[in-house]
Amino acid sequence: MTESVVRSGLPLWDEAMSATGDRRLLRGRPDWTDIGFFIALVAGAAYVLGTYGQYMDYYEKLILVCAVGLFSWMAWLWRPLRTVMIASGLTALLAIWLYSPTGALLQGDLSRSETTFLLKYLISSQSAILWMCALFVLATVSYWIGFVSDTAAWVGSFLTWGAVYAGVTGLLVRWREGHLLGPDIGHIPVSNLYEVFVLFCLITALFYLYYERRYATRALGGFVLLVVSSAVVFLLWYSFTRDAYQIQPLVPALKSWWMKLHVPANFIGYGTFSLAAMVGFAYLVKEHGQTRSWRQLTPVFVLGAVLCAEPLIFGSKEVSATWMLYFGLGALIVGSILAMRGPIAQRLPSLEILDDIMYRAIAVGFAFFTVATILGALWAADAWGTYWQWDPKETWALIVWLNYAAWLHMRLMKGLRGTMAAYWALGGLLVTSFAFLGVNMFLSGLHSYGEL
Repeated sequence: MTESVVRSGLPLWDEAMSATGDRRLLRGRPDWTDIGFFIALVAGAAYVLGTYGQYMDYYEKLILVCAVGLFSWMAWLWRPLRTVMIASGLTALLAIWLYSPTGALLQGDLSRSETTFLLKYLISSQSAILWMCALFVLATVSYWIGFVSDTAAWVGSFLTWGAVYAGVTGLLVRWREGHLLGPDIGHIPVSNLYEVFVLFCLITALFYLYYERRYATRALGGFVLLVVSSAVVFLLWYSFTRDAYQIQPLVPALKSWWMKLHVPANFIGYGTFSLAAMVGFAYLVKEHGQTRSWRQLTPVFVLGAVLCAEPLIFGSKEVSATWMLYFGLGALIVGSILAMRGPIAQRLPSLEILDDIMYRAIAVGFAFFTVATILGALWAADAWGTYWQWDPKETWALIVWLNYAAWLHMRLMKGLRGTMAAYWALGGLLVTSFAFLGVNMFLSGLHSYGEL
């Protein structure tokens, strides 16, 4: 890069907001709404402890108390998140009441999801998650149309927020539905491939929305939502061909409070690494936006095509027409983006902002992935009596960690910037994807939580 990373003395996100007059995300002291939200969370936690405390162990109570402080801090840090928390929480409470209209919350009738209109079509867990999938795909289309229409870009943001709201509601209701199946079946919905794919979509989208408002640009939505929509397609295929949406009892090794900490932290890493990869793709499109030579873009197309082929590889040992179509459309999309790189590049933020987002996303993801790895080692010691067994999942988690540790080391110590950093971030998505999905498909081990 030849331009200065900071041109006005302000951090890049503050400079972007100054240019657009958008100061919504600058934090001040907590106001009355922050205090009210905190009080509401405390009251809710107190009610849960008083009513259901006998069914919770010490660690679950501790997690609940800590969650009050964490959610309050997050809502102050980024106030739009508070709106989603409130809306999803109230909708989930409505669904819980519809399952138990007599007020006996420890009991309920799951068959009401087929007879009650709101549950059947809107707010049962499966309905809400399907709405999430549809909204994410529509948001992706809207963001790309947004390159020629600012209104469409705004619609893309609105639809993405709607998808997040629907997905969070779906997970909360699914948590309740599990408990209605039986006291030994209910669990936090992050235990299998179906549930963690939903979690991955939500985390990736939320981090994108944060950076969208932080840097006052919607031009990256089409890029980031591509990876989310790819996950949605896989989620739908996996759900309806394997009945994966069915709630199943936990295997003994997963019946641990460690899961409530390890899995979310892990997928914050996966989500932010994916976001960084797509921002890296946008960086390369921006950088080569005015070049007429395809030779420089060949590595980008190859990486994009390989990423498009991943579900094809992981989806079935026999190449089906479905996955051939998926791969063909994916490669066509990547090729179209590269062919239209000139007009697209003009709407993208500066290379400095793209580089900054990429760095911050990887830094956040690396921090959480490190915590998740440590928590995973502690969980393994608790479940299997040893911290590390070189299980395939553990080995590939280490490879992912080393990859991004090297990326950050090269940036902080050697000044890694620009094209090389973008290619590395985009290539890192291949490593991350294999650790996330490929290990479970091809390599047997203690961590296999999904089969195709």
